[in-house]
Amino acid sequence: MSREVSFEAGLYRGTAEFYDRFRLPYPDAMTADLVRRAAPSGHGCLLDLACGTGQLTFPLLGRFTEVWAVDAEPDMTQLVRAKAVAADAPGIRAVTAEAEELRAEASAFELIVIGNAFHRLDRALVARRAYTWLEPGGHLALCWSNSPWVCDQDWQRALDALLRTWQTRLDAATRVPAGWNRPRRETPDHQVLAQAGFELAGRHEFSVDHHWTIPELAGHIRSTSFLPPPVLAEHATAFDTTLTAELSRHSPLTETVGFAYDLFRKPTAEAAHE
Repeated sequence: MSREVSFEAGLYRGTAEFYDRFRLPYPDAMTADLVRRAAPSGHGCLLDLACGTGQLTFPLLGRFTEVWAVDAEPDMTQLVRAKAVAADAPGIRAVTAEAEELRAEASAFELIVIGNAFHRLDRALVARRAYTWLEPGGHLALCWSNSPWVCDQDWQRALDALLRTWQTRLDAATRVPAGWNRPRRETPDHQVLAQAGFELAGRHEFSVDHHWTIPELAGHIRSTSFLPPPVLAEHATAFDTTLTAELSRHSPLTETVGFAYDLFRKPTAEAAHE
């Protein structure tokens, strides 16, 4: 297996409020489909690993008696706790920990979800530990969504170019390591998980049409690891002015946002011994 690329700790520091407000939610149809296929008992435990501010924790909460919402960034888990109190959801346990260092009992969870984060983890280590943490017959779901600057409309190409310019200007170009996706190309996620013992249960895709406003995009950018508020700092107003000038040339700022999840299953004890 190719060597994983290491991401520095604290890259999302200062992003939690923007992450919670400006990241597009996973579609209801997707979370409903995940619940149908994973078929939790309604009495088990969910692990939302690298949870952010709970983009999967809260939509899935109703099917579990307890949810562990785990993230390495204290700002994220602090906001999850506040949201849990506001939602009167005492079953949410917000844990500040690296995924690779989390301590949990064997067979503790019916479902593990990882949203837009598996590539940032030590995939082989997390896959092995997740296999242990899941009960036999339990599921792991890798959930994904695409970013507004990665597609091929004119406004998206312009946004991508602007972001690259500002990353260079603010000496932030190396916050995302060069070649970060190479290990996933050489050893895809499904292979990593298969080597840990998981069975692939299918990939399921969904799409949502979304019209962005420029303030929404400005907020979304502040939720990223490469141009978060601590990096923009005193340059934030100049950045917003440039962003508005560039994107005002394009209308509408509309895209079809792609969402997906890859579902994996831990074999039952009987199947494992066949």
